[in-house]
Amino acid sequence: MNEDILNLEIRKYLKQYGVTSQREFEHAVLKAIETGKIKGSEALDFKMTLDIPALGVNHCIEGKIALE
Repeated sequence: MNEDILNLEIRKYLKQYGVTSQREFEHAVLKAIETGKIKGSEALDFKMTLDIPALGVNHCIEGKIALE
């Protein structure tokens, strides 16, 4: 195993994940405000899960994201 390559590949994955997740989150919030599902002043609960079946990893992060 080459640790430098592993590190680079993980960083590329996290960058892609972060950018696409932010877009999806923003789109979902705007749509929910437009349809009246939320007001736009809430703090929204979130849950993200990292699942790597080949390694037996299932790691969950939970939190809140404030809209104001």
